[in-house]
Amino acid sequence: MADGLLAAGGLASEVMGPEPECTGWAAAEEPAPLEKGLFQDEDSDSDCSDQDKPGTSLPRFVLAGKTNFPEMFQTSHLLFYERFRAYQDYILADCKASEVREFTAEFLEKVLEPSGWRAVWRTNVFKVLVEVTDVDLAALKAVVRLADPCLCECEVSTFTLDCVMELLNLKEHRLPLQELWVVFDDSGAFDQTALAIEHVRFFYQNIWRSWDEEEEDEYDYFVRCVEPRLRLHYDILEDRVPSGLVTDYRSLLSQCEESYRKFLNLRSSLSNCNSDTEQENISMVEGLKLYSEIEQLKQKLKLIENPLLRYVFGYQKNSNIQAKGVRPNGQKVRHVVSSAMMPGLLQSLLRDRLCQEPCKEEVEIQFHRDPLSAINACYEGDTVIVCPGHYVVHGTFSIADSIELEGYGLPDDVVIEKRGRGDTFVDCTGADIKISSIKFVQHDAVEGILIIHRGKTTLENCVLQCETTGVTVRTSAEFLMKTSDLYGAKGAGVEIYPGSKCTLSDSGIHHCKEGILIKDFLDEHYDIPEISMVNNVIHNNEGYGVVLVKPTIFSDLQENTQDGTEENKALKIQTSGEADAADRVDLDELIQCATGKMGLCARSDLCEQVEGNCEIVHELLTASTQKGQLRKKRLSELGITQADDNLMSQEMFVSIVGNQFKWNGKGSFGTFLF
Repeated sequence: MADGLLAAGGLASEVMGPEPECTGWAAAEEPAPLEKGLFQDEDSDSDCSDQDKPGTSLPRFVLAGKTNFPEMFQTSHLLFYERFRAYQDYILADCKASEVREFTAEFLEKVLEPSGWRAVWRTNVFKVLVEVTDVDLAALKAVVRLADPCLCECEVSTFTLDCVMELLNLKEHRLPLQELWVVFDDSGAFDQTALAIEHVRFFYQNIWRSWDEEEEDEYDYFVRCVEPRLRLHYDILEDRVPSGLVTDYRSLLSQCEESYRKFLNLRSSLSNCNSDTEQENISMVEGLKLYSEIEQLKQKLKLIENPLLRYVFGYQKNSNIQAKGVRPNGQKVRHVVSSAMMPGLLQSLLRDRLCQEPCKEEVEIQFHRDPLSAINACYEGDTVIVCPGHYVVHGTFSIADSIELEGYGLPDDVVIEKRGRGDTFVDCTGADIKISSIKFVQHDAVEGILIIHRGKTTLENCVLQCETTGVTVRTSAEFLMKTSDLYGAKGAGVEIYPGSKCTLSDSGIHHCKEGILIKDFLDEHYDIPEISMVNNVIHNNEGYGVVLVKPTIFSDLQENTQDGTEENKALKIQTSGEADAADRVDLDELIQCATGKMGLCARSDLCEQVEGNCEIVHELLTASTQKGQLRKKRLSELGITQADDNLMSQEMFVSIVGNQFKWNGKGSFGTFLF
């Protein structure tokens, strides 16, 4: 038996990257060397006996309840990298899915005490103290007997100790290891046992899927399944995943498990049926449908589990906020937000905003102390005027009607700060929303600072201090950003979805992970987004200034494109951040030739500016042309011999002029293929 196995310090001795935030479980102050950690050779020179072992470094806890159960090892709050190291280096290594149980049994053989320890057998109905007499490693079960004295507590009054004993007899006194919690022992003799069982329990509760064994073993199981699922689990624990996406993931997981269970039952019934009957044929068709459904669900699960694809694909939350429409009396209201109203401020408001022109009818004015209550009180056509001040809100701005939200002063004087965890800051679904002269500050966020689900939203003379993603423009939404500044996003400053319209002019996007992320992947039926970028400065972003996401099928189409036309020539051009000045001029002329009548690209004296603008135009034209070819091919397969060329003419829609790309970590433009 190896000494010091699975100790907290042993697992933490080699940390992957920066140390993550502690989740409540403290490591040992003096970690044991890794070579004396897990899987220490049995023939090592160490002659430590049980009496020589140091005391336990694991914390303890007491079960809540009426019965005084003994203290148990607290092992459920291990850090991400501790579980990662255990599964990667000591338990699963490079095993295949079909070898998981075998590798786990080998691991337990090295670290698990075969007998002599007590545990609490816990289920949703009862908990009872047992003593382990043997371990069946192959079955991952322990042979137990009731401890003396007997301790038992049942959640259901009708389920008594006699019922527990009867159940134990039915199980032949063999219990799954994941249902056992090891009783605390301060000698350190059972630390390894407690941690080993915790790793097994966590694995089968959170990582393992019942269909894993049937998947192809092209890659080792740890890389393919364990790592992404483990990362997702801790991202959810640390509130780094939108709550809606978490709900969707769990729903998909339940659906997949239910469908897989039905599939197994159907397959079992077919294997026991020897006759070729009509009912069997119907069952086979049903089985194929179930299999197809399971595969689709598994693909959706993998997209969420993969941290990169989860970021790239995003979460398409549907906003259920309903617009109020026009007030029953038809009146439009001006809402004034101020923490304290002084006479001088009121006079200025009356002069500049409230009584600018003689009105035929009186204007109703409502006063509010915070902007959130003003937004919630709005109807169609209302105006919210936010006076200078620093406002702290704890909710989400859900704007479903066409209103105007404007700051009375400079953006730095009108600051709205969101505190407290939440999915998003500003949700826009109104037909025509205008926001101006306000600084939005985001903290402890999971989603972006501004999401336009549908309709048109105009942002003018604003400052966005982001936490996660900046602005997200969903499919069919329209976004106009003028003379504004956006920075600090850990994701993209602006995410643009297919089928949307986005106009960015005279604005700055900087100090984000990526400047602008253009998504062209959802469905070939969507048009690529219509984007206009004029005189923006995109600088100091960690990755690219602009990134285009598209499927690899576009690259396959590019290889098959025929030569001869200016359009096909554009598809063949290869651009890079290191192209020389002559190449940039050729590319510029080519883009102008391909988009001549639209006047999309202008010559610039700044080489970097020309390069960045033309790279984006070229790549978007390429993606649009290839998408048009996909659509024509699909229509042809459906028997439609002539596609609507007017639809294809949307390939030439981009207006990208005068933008500057400076000091972006990976260059002005990049492409992500998936």
